[in-house]
Formats: sequence, C-alpha cells, structure tokens
Amino acid sequence: MFGIVRPCSHRLGDRLKAEWMAHLCGLCLALRGDHGQFARVVTNYDGLIISVLTEAQAERSGDRRRTAGPCPLRGLRTASVARGEGARLAAAVSLVLASAKVRDHVVDGDGLLARRPVAAAARRVAARWDRAGAGTGADVGFDTAVLLDAVERQEGIEALAGPGTSLLTVTEPTETATAAAFAHTAVLAGRPGNAEPLAEAGRLFGRLAHLLDAVEDRQADAEAGAWNPLTALGTSRAEARRLADDALHGIRLALAEVRFTEGGLAHFLLVHELTRSVDRAFGTGSCGHAPHRAGGAAGPEVTVRNGSWGSGQGSGPGAYGGDGSSYGSGNHSGNYRDYYGGSGDHGGGQGGGGYGGDSGGWSAGGQPPKPRRGFWAGCAVAIGLCCTCRLCCAKEYEGPWSRKKREGVCRDCDCDCCECCSCCD
Repeated sequence: MFGIVRPCSHRLGDRLKAEWMAHLCGLCLALRGDHGQFARVVTNYDGLIISVLTEAQAERSGDRRRTAGPCPLRGLRTASVARGEGARLAAAVSLVLASAKVRDHVVDGDGLLARRPVAAAARRVAARWDRAGAGTGADVGFDTAVLLDAVERQEGIEALAGPGTSLLTVTEPTETATAAAFAHTAVLAGRPGNAEPLAEAGRLFGRLAHLLDAVEDRQADAEAGAWNPLTALGTSRAEARRLADDALHGIRLALAEVRFTEGGLAHFLLVHELTRSVDRAFGTGSCGHAPHRAGGAAGPEVTVRNGSWGSGQGSGPGAYGGDGSSYGSGNHSGNYRDYYGGSGDHGGGQGGGGYGGDSGGWSAGGQPPKPRRGFWAGCAVAIGLCCTCRLCCAKEYEGPWSRKKREGVCRDCDCDCCECCSCCD
C-alpha cells in the first residue's frame, strides 16, 4: 500500500475512520472483482481519494455501500464498503500507476529485477495491468491513455533534464495525469461544474506526490546511484519546501470552489492530512494526535467543525453547512485562478527561505535509510504483512518496498495522551 496521504487513525475519529476504511476496502474489492485476487496488491492510499471525491460530490443514495464478507485485514469481520463507479475509477488509476512503478523498478534494476527473465516477467505484469486499467477506465468513461502518455513522457523528460531545468518541467506528466483523474470524478458524480477546480487540485496533488517521493528517496537514490530530480536538477531543500507549501495553498483554494454534497473526508485528506504529509517528508512534524490547523507557512487556516468549512469558526454566510452546497466561506486570499495568475506558470522562481539551509537534513532521523527491497521481495513481504494482519493492526511496521516506518490502518489506541482531531469529531 503506497501513497503520500496516510492518515493516522487517532486523528480520523470513528466516523471518518469508518468512511476511510469503506473506501479503502471498496477499492481493494473493486480490483478483485474486475481483475482477480492478485490485482489487490496495487491497492494504495492515494488511489482511494478518487473514490472519496466521487462520493463526496454525488447525491446520497442507498446503493453507495454494500456489506463485504469477512477479511483477514479486518480481523475476519464484515464491513460496509464503498461501491460504484468511483471505486472502479480508483481501481483503473491504481492499476496504471502500479504498472508505472513496476517499470521504474525494472529500469532501475532493483533486486531480482536486474535479472533479464525476472524483468521480462515484470514487464508482462505491467502490460497486463495497463490493459486491465484501460478496460475498467473505459467502463466508467475514463480514457487511461492520458495516464499512459504521462508515464511514457516521464522517462524522456528525465533523460533530458539537468542543472537549470525547472523542477516543474519534471513533475508535469504526473500533474497532467492526476488532474485528469480528479476532474473525471465530477463527471461521474454529475457535477460538471466541479471539473475545472478539481483538475487544478489534482494537478497540484500530482506535483506534491512527485515532489515528496523525491524528497523521501533522495538519500537512498544517491546511495543506489538512481536518478532523483532534486539531485539531478540541483534543487535546494528550501526551494522544494516552497513549492510544496505553494501546492498545498493552491489545493485549498481550488477545493473552496468545489460543490460537495458531503465533503468532510475529502477535506480532511486533502487539507489536513496532506499538510501533515509534507511535514513528515521534510522532517518538520510527526503525529502527536492533537488538534491541528491546516495551512502551510503562509497559507490560511482552514478549520472544520460539524461539517462546516469557514474562516476558523465554520459558520456564517457562505460556509459549508446547511444544504452542503458550497465548500468554503470565501475567506481566502483570492481563488486558485487569482493565486496562480492563470498563466500556467505555477510556483516558479527561486528562493523561499526559512526552511533551513540548502544542504543536508533530508532525513528526519540521524540513521541512514535502509536500502529499498526489489519488486518481488517487496511482494513477498507485503503478502506476509497481509496474512499476519500487520498492515491493519500493527502499531508500526516496515514498508514492504520502501522499508520506511508505517502505522497500522486500524490499530487500537491505548495511550493516555491520545486526543482526536477536535474539528472533525
């Protein structure tokens, strides 16, 4: 399970945790239902945001949930899980993204993939996932060609990039792909007016996903001799953080223009948890299970109370509440078009001090990271984690491929200092 948005269950609260698990299980079961058991290995945390956004915009209906049978990851309990076109779109996107990750491992020659027979088998798996994703995408009206094109262009862009190349040139394919996926949730939900702001939010989410992956892997890539955009382009830590905070602020402005039916979970993931993901990647924050604010270094505070989005009080004219028709109170520094100028030149420029020096400090701890596992070795570890329920219930476990520390999805809280997010209870 990969992704940059990994919410702590202590902060989700019972209601949002149940919704989040419903979408996670819904994505997993949509993959199994359309493509078989093995396809479930591509279940990822970021992919379920597609399902969350679709449901958040759609009208409430009785068939948006179904009861799933017992699953080892849920302690052999049944559960109410998300169903419908949102989960299937998330499955299509996850398959294509997973195929891209497999190809990256093949190109880098990670582990067993350095051997030609294994690499050839991995390429066949990736090609099969591409076809499967395209088929499911076509069923819900989404052309996955935009995702495949982004994957193909990425390799060429990286081959030509060097010192002096803008980091945003390298992140552009990822931005284009995620923008298309986010925008299509508006089509599925019957809210075409939401497509433009969601495309902008998706574009900036793709930028963050690419950027944070580069930040977290920089030292490991250097040790392995793998290509990393921050190292190859000479991008400083301060500039990388400035771009990340710029993207966070843009996502908040874009979401303020989206009309949700019930946007609580979408807001929590794309505002609160995405901010924490940036802090985690740069080593400037950790989960303290305490009430929090959503905002970057200069971004506005966005607070949620009882389903109302506003300027800190969550009430008043234009707040998200009542009939749930408008997300945001308008108390922002302009909209995302004003913020970015509408010219397509997003976040350019240099500088952005205040985040530390330009060298060192990429690792949150003093210990060097462990080397990444190869694709097949990671698969074996992932299967072991699934079979032992550690993915679900462990306080902490080691990521099967990245070997980074992860937290169990629905582990119990037994600490006295735990305090759930007060604004999302």
